[in-house]
Amino acid sequence: MESSPNNELYVAVILYESWSPDPSYTPMYEECFALVRAESEEQARTRAEQHSRAHETCFNNVLGQEIHWKLKRVVDVSRVLSDALDDGADIYARHFKNYEAYHAFEPLLGGSID
Repeated sequence: MESSPNNELYVAVILYESWSPDPSYTPMYEECFALVRAESEEQARTRAEQHSRAHETCFNNVLGQEIHWKLKRVVDVSRVLSDALDDGADIYARHFKNYEAYHAFEPLLGGSID
């Protein structure tokens, strides 16, 4: 991406979904955080979507199933929180009220990716 003096860094939260023509395949989801430079939040969202579509892919897994990964949604775009990207810099934050739902979703807290 080209850079200009007016470009700011944004974090894009991107959700991908996998699918397969094989009826026994169970879809998976992947959440990614990407940095994009843009002059506005709207431009950052557009660039995040372009970036995401360029990373859509298809391959055969170890079971021989044809697996497709596609963009499901750009969930959020937010200006990077710290101007200095250095050790310990905060880059993204969001707030929520339902910890139980977060705990059930987040596999690193004991939730499941299933």
